[in-house]
Amino acid sequence: HLVPGLHLVCSGVVYSVLCMQSHIVGHNAVLYNKPFVESFEETPLLVAVLTYMGYGILTLFGYLRDFLRHWKIEKCRVASERDEQKDFVPLYQDFENFYTRNLYMRIRDNWNRPICSVPGAKMDVVERVTHDYNWTFEHTGTVLKNVINMGSYNYLGFAENTGPCADSAAEATVKYGVGVSGTRHEIGNLDKHEELEKLVARFLGVESSMAFGMGFATNSMNIPSLAGKGCLTLSDELNHASLVLGARLSGSTIRVFKHNNMQSLEKLLRDAIVHGQPRTHRPWKKIVILVEGIYSMEGSIVRLPEVIALKKKYKAYLYLDEAHSIGALGPRGRGVVDYFGVDPHDVDIMMGTFTKSFGASGGYIGGKKELIDYLRTHSHSAIYATSMSPPVAQQIITSMKCIMGEDGTTLGQERLRQLSENTTYFRRRLHEMGFIIYGNENSPVVPLMLYMPAKIGAFGREMLKRNIGIVVVGFPATPIIESRARFCVSAAHTKDMLDTALNAISEVGDLLQLKYSRRTRLSDDEEADHLSYLVSYED
Repeated sequence: HLVPGLHLVCSGVVYSVLCMQSHIVGHNAVLYNKPFVESFEETPLLVAVLTYMGYGILTLFGYLRDFLRHWKIEKCRVASERDEQKDFVPLYQDFENFYTRNLYMRIRDNWNRPICSVPGAKMDVVERVTHDYNWTFEHTGTVLKNVINMGSYNYLGFAENTGPCADSAAEATVKYGVGVSGTRHEIGNLDKHEELEKLVARFLGVESSMAFGMGFATNSMNIPSLAGKGCLTLSDELNHASLVLGARLSGSTIRVFKHNNMQSLEKLLRDAIVHGQPRTHRPWKKIVILVEGIYSMEGSIVRLPEVIALKKKYKAYLYLDEAHSIGALGPRGRGVVDYFGVDPHDVDIMMGTFTKSFGASGGYIGGKKELIDYLRTHSHSAIYATSMSPPVAQQIITSMKCIMGEDGTTLGQERLRQLSENTTYFRRRLHEMGFIIYGNENSPVVPLMLYMPAKIGAFGREMLKRNIGIVVVGFPATPIIESRARFCVSAAHTKDMLDTALNAISEVGDLLQLKYSRRTRLSDDEEADHLSYLVSYED
């Protein structure tokens, strides 16, 4: 079937492949200029059953330990209401923290690890130990040197303390200082901020842009300025928490569509047009579609050409969050818009952050001049928040000019090419090893499925023993049976670093029996046959 793509099932694996030059969505012809391949292998039944059993056993033991704590048999280390306040409205909901004290605490040592270096391709990690089962930690005074960093989203390798970016940021610090001590509306509007915004607008190919000091607040504080009561917000089910919070704060009606599923989105759009607002059935004041460029936990890429086609068909607005895709996708590093070769003007609100590919902090919104002028006077983040730090703004300016080639070198293009090669190589090797990994073949975010709760902590610890720093994620950040490790590939990684990391991953994968994939690796000839079949099918 052609919407949202032709699906191939091979050895229990679901592939979504779009390689047609003219892909039809409703009455709109949308152009895909390259194959669009994503893989989401189904969870093996036995693994799913064992995962549920694992969480069930942990829950039972959690209730047992809570019983022992209640009768003072086991020491209670968690927060609790004071006896003299027991008749007050409770500030602490005991049951809501059940997961934290009984499940999360068992593997807490895998998070919040302190580092004492630049989070580049390699980093130094401060060693710590616990004597009370992860309730508290003590530093041993030892530093683990040259740990390969596979967790930071330093896609283009600009998180560094040497080179042009670091030098220019240091010069800006000497000239402007570190803090601004004011908002953009007061005495916190620097020439660097205006230079940055003009550069971002040119980089994105839009009329105007606005920069903010915090990426999360760029979403959560600006969406309420763009939608409100009587508006409808259509949000992808896997959108980031900042998008979800912004939509909730706006007071608009929120409806969620299945992840990257164009049939689900179109049904919501059609129903919204036909039925209008609840009870009154008046037309919605506006309909806003919220999507991300790269989804940070799935590694999937938004089907942007199809979303744009639906947006145009039903006269909706499109809000695109390019936090992870800007700088990391596209031949010129302009994000998912550049990746698909679509017109930037087809995206009404282009949002992104400087925290990933640019090695800095903050976020931006780009679009028409009327939109940006409106946000300058209505955005809470613009009116009440302190301006971006000058050295941070300079870091973004220097790195962005490097990507654009305006620094007089080809370093930016070399980093973009290296990131693409590293991503393809890393994903291919993991597939060949037999791991289940999610997402698009061009996404530098690579989720490797762990599933069972005990393997979350074990995988993180075993990798650190082998001098590899990673990020592991479990419920409730992911579905209960889809715990995973999230790797972020960087242009700063050399092939030797990736090979070292891959060998360690394979070794730990064998140790913990994580190679669940039932995927049969297609040969190049077989893959070519499949693509030829798809093209002939379309013809």
